[in-house]
Amino acid sequence: MTDILIVEDNPELSALLTDFLRAEGYTVSAVDTGERAVQLYERYGAKLVVLDINLPDMSGFAVCSKLREDTDTPILIVSCRTDKEDKLNGLDLGADDYIEKPFDIDLLIAKIRGIFKRRYQRETISADGVTLNLADRTADLEGVPLELTAKEFDLLALLVENCGKAMKKEYLFSTVWGSDSDSELQTLHVHINRLRAKLGDDPKNAKRLLTVWGVGYKFV
Repeated sequence: MTDILIVEDNPELSALLTDFLRAEGYTVSAVDTGERAVQLYERYGAKLVVLDINLPDMSGFAVCSKLREDTDTPILIVSCRTDKEDKLNGLDLGADDYIEKPFDIDLLIAKIRGIFKRRYQRETISADGVTLNLADRTADLEGVPLELTAKEFDLLALLVENCGKAMKKEYLFSTVWGSDSDSELQTLHVHINRLRAKLGDDPKNAKRLLTVWGVGYKFV
């Protein structure tokens, strides 16, 4: 999973942002169309999306809305559109912030640092009695340690972090195993069943790790 996905059709600005952010230590991917942004995100994922509105094929608003169907990944809109209605529209669609162009690069980087600090420097996440320590990669169920493999931990952490949201099978697989993995999608199903067993979930009547038919899975 890349740290930051930049969606910007101005090649000079895209290159500038990429260089500055990589200098800050982030891994960065950049695309210049909305369709490519959605495809890349669904395949690889991203911890933050920096999104322009005026794209050649579809509006950034449409991209924001599409991404929000499956994930709560932070979205930072960066646009030359300064009308109040545009800002409200972006925020209503689920963007975390809206910055006007031209912008101060130091201010943008400060906002990005803040997003990463608030979202990703938490040491633990928990839901319904399951607690995962992200720092030392340990987990417990109502205080009882869980013995998880590396992939089981990554998968459970992704599901717990998005508790209540239906996660597409393809997104879970590509995020945990990577698009270049030699494994097949069936591997995900096997790991889900293993997690259910360790969480005390009956596959036919699961209480925590549910199957969302036609979509994938969600933790509730």
